[in-house]
Amino acid sequence: MMRVASQRPANTQVILQRLAEIDRIVNPPPLLRKSGSEGNSAQASVKKAGFFGGKADKSLSSSRKTPLVRIADWFSNSPQPGDIKLQSFNFEVVTVDSQGKENSRNLCQANFFTEDLGKGILLEMVAIPGGTFMMGSPDREKRRVAEEIPQHSVTVKPFYLGKFTITQAQWKAVAALRKVSRSLNADPSNFKGDNLPVERVSWFDAQEFCARLSRKTGRTYRLPSEAQWEYACRAGTTTPFHFGETINTDLANYHNDYTYGSGLRGEDRRKTTPVGSFQVANAFGLYDMHGNVWEWCEDHWHNNYYGAPKDGSAWLKDDQNNPCRIVRGGSWFYNPWDCRSTFRHGDAPFFKDKGIGFRVVCLRNEVLGVRC
Repeated sequence: MMRVASQRPANTQVILQRLAEIDRIVNPPPLLRKSGSEGNSAQASVKKAGFFGGKADKSLSSSRKTPLVRIADWFSNSPQPGDIKLQSFNFEVVTVDSQGKENSRNLCQANFFTEDLGKGILLEMVAIPGGTFMMGSPDREKRRVAEEIPQHSVTVKPFYLGKFTITQAQWKAVAALRKVSRSLNADPSNFKGDNLPVERVSWFDAQEFCARLSRKTGRTYRLPSEAQWEYACRAGTTTPFHFGETINTDLANYHNDYTYGSGLRGEDRRKTTPVGSFQVANAFGLYDMHGNVWEWCEDHWHNNYYGAPKDGSAWLKDDQNNPCRIVRGGSWFYNPWDCRSTFRHGDAPFFKDKGIGFRVVCLRNEVLGVRC
């Protein structure tokens, strides 16, 4: 099956839209003061990542009015739409103090497109701008382990990433499509619910899902590389969590027998929660990057980052029988430190567990020439 690069639209409307976008970037609106402490390290990291302030959303109550934050360099540094129709959406970003108490809440905006999987089931893909970040944990990070070193600079190209992990409804829709190379169980999950994340799926199952989705849509879908995943999870932050120095169970679903740093214990749910149910995202507009279910990545397992790619690509071994693949993000039955942006774990590609799911990447400018 031949792959052909999508042609950039050259009609007048698109050109005018891009010129308008350039004007907004060159002449951005004045920066508005954000709520919360200016000294919060997670919030400061988001500012350094290149975000401009915008207009406050009047739909919020006066006590909840916060700046509308947007990615200023989206035009020059994000996936180009090609035949994809981009829309924008608003979402809330929360930062917490060292004890896990909320100290800021900002309204943000990002771009996304949807794939129609049939029967009213949609897959939302968020535009992630390219950039350079430090991958791995710094010396000072609590619960740092040897597998997270050395910290190293990685440059990631723009891509699209699922707003949520794949749900059971989305899984069933794609599992009903014609097989590419292996059969899929249409209802594999331990916890049942259309809007719950699919789990008990292996790395091989996730690969088959991506292959069927690619054939249906004519676009290239796959698992994120480990570098793409961490870059997307951090969303410009340098703290252990995109929320800040710790985490709490009002923001994520994890096992709370222990706490991280000076954080406090909270609710222990002992099961998965519907995707997006905490109603807060990171600064890229991604939900549930910490906890709920582990997320398969494309890469083979390596014990550390010595020799790792610096271009954001998946790190694969020559030995295709390498027994382990990467999972990221932690889950509902793992401790809070396992949910850190930098924590990594390996599992066999055939392994299935009620705490492992995945989300998908759509590659920029890679469009399959045939749709089924």
